[in-house]
Amino acid sequence: MKPVFLIALISASVFTSLPQVVAGDPMVLNVWPGTPPGETKTLPAEADQTKPDDRLIAGRRIIKLGNVSTPQIAVYRPPADKSNGTAVVICPGGGHHILAYDLEGTEVAEWLNSIGVTAIVLKYRVPARDPDRRWGAAVQDAQRAMSLVRSHAEEWKIDPARIGICGFSAGGETAGLTALFQEERQYEAVDKVDQVSIRPDFAMLIYAAGMVEKGTAQLHDYIKVTQDTPPMFFAHAFDDRVSVHNCLTLAGALKEAGVPAELHVYATGGHGYGLRVTDQPVTRWPEQAANWMKTMKLIP
Repeated sequence: MKPVFLIALISASVFTSLPQVVAGDPMVLNVWPGTPPGETKTLPAEADQTKPDDRLIAGRRIIKLGNVSTPQIAVYRPPADKSNGTAVVICPGGGHHILAYDLEGTEVAEWLNSIGVTAIVLKYRVPARDPDRRWGAAVQDAQRAMSLVRSHAEEWKIDPARIGICGFSAGGETAGLTALFQEERQYEAVDKVDQVSIRPDFAMLIYAAGMVEKGTAQLHDYIKVTQDTPPMFFAHAFDDRVSVHNCLTLAGALKEAGVPAELHVYATGGHGYGLRVTDQPVTRWPEQAANWMKTMKLIP
């Protein structure tokens, strides 16, 4: 397979909204059979922490889910006659403080279902447990979720070789590290589910954070890109407060390793738009992502 490496610099224009497909009631499963690894404290009850005066996204509020102690996956399946066997685990962002659960979770599931993909929204632990490895608990939950989904592949009628991961902002860090660590499980195996591979077959990182050292264009020293790293799709705005180097540098490393990647850098758009369409071209990234998935033969 020849590497695909595309950079798009796009200026603003007006677009119509994406078609809306309402995802059905999901099947919800706990990620862990008991207490997640490393948990020692009891947090307040899980709750939406959105305030009345919080910034609206495309004119609408978002769910800011906080104090998550029981990680779960919510499985949204497309209609049987539309399902194509591909699945994606979705990691919402929120700075490892909260989860933007609808904006970067359930709304993403609706889009994926609309193109025949089984969508799995991961509710990972927040706030961060370890200030020195803020991604630690989130990556543990994401790795376990990958194994859990793959262990149900036959039952859910998905291809175990076409299970990807998608993440936004801090969720992009979570998804990216899950893809980059591949088989480096960040916790001790707890049951037979952990005998199943944690490796995503592809990754989609949308305005991802946490790939480079703060204030630099250098990847963290724990990030290693090899020829076995999964293919990746990136979308980022050049004026994002989260440095565009998070995708530029990682995409460059993928190119050097001969790993297929597609990179879309938009002139403007900022941060935290999810899939909500505005007059900013960056909010049309799902169309480009779907085209990439077709190119990679992940969907028809």
